[in-house]
Amino acid sequence: MSSYEKIVTLFDTADHAQAAKTNLQHAGFSGDEISIVSGKELPKSTTALREPGLWHRMFGGDIEEHEATVYAKAVESGGVVLTLRSGSEDVPKAMGILNQHNLVDVKDRAVDTGVISKETAAAIAAPAAVAAAIPARPVTSDLGKNEVIRLAEEHLNVGKRLVEQGTTRIRRFVTEKPVEEQVTLHEEHAEVVRRAISDPDYVKDIDWSDTTVEVLETAEQAVVSKSARVVEEVAVGKTGSDRVETVRDTVRRQQVEVERVPASNK
Repeated sequence: MSSYEKIVTLFDTADHAQAAKTNLQHAGFSGDEISIVSGKELPKSTTALREPGLWHRMFGGDIEEHEATVYAKAVESGGVVLTLRSGSEDVPKAMGILNQHNLVDVKDRAVDTGVISKETAAAIAAPAAVAAAIPARPVTSDLGKNEVIRLAEEHLNVGKRLVEQGTTRIRRFVTEKPVEEQVTLHEEHAEVVRRAISDPDYVKDIDWSDTTVEVLETAEQAVVSKSARVVEEVAVGKTGSDRVETVRDTVRRQQVEVERVPASNK
């Protein structure tokens, strides 16, 4: 027969617990085996909440006084407790999911809030995971005098999140630079040339009347105008690329060592 364990976790907010429940269900755990307990379902008395027996009756395991105090304080401030009934073989998988959702480390919280000292915490055996795995009833089939040692292992779950790495700004602006061009300008001016005449035949052409001759003088001036045309365009967009990153971490695995100790013959 399969054995089952009850996993008990503490969260500071109901949102964290609900997110953990959702991910557990996505991973194949039945929602009927998951429960979230808040202050609404618990006694209103602070004294009752800090009584280890209350939590012992709820979770079916031994609860230390400092653990009960941490549970009580968390629930009083809006925290919730999530429990999961799971097969023993699925406990590592469940723990891997739960540890990603802001679990409250009960022992560390007890030290931080002054419930117990660091020395007392150091004397308490460190749990194998952040959450406590408490055997549910019935735990195993009748094994007689045999004893079972369960071995757990962690699995590395790698997710992805989108982060901003900066902004590329493309700005269009106007600059000026001096330019010059050469142009040939034409001018026309009156030219007066006097020549001596010795030919006697011109005597008969003498005209004694007043005469005025006007010559129009012209000169070209440079006229500047500007024209604009599009010489280049800049296309702005985004290109995507993928890269493979190797994530390195450590995972824990429990093992057993079998040592035969011979009887001492006195």
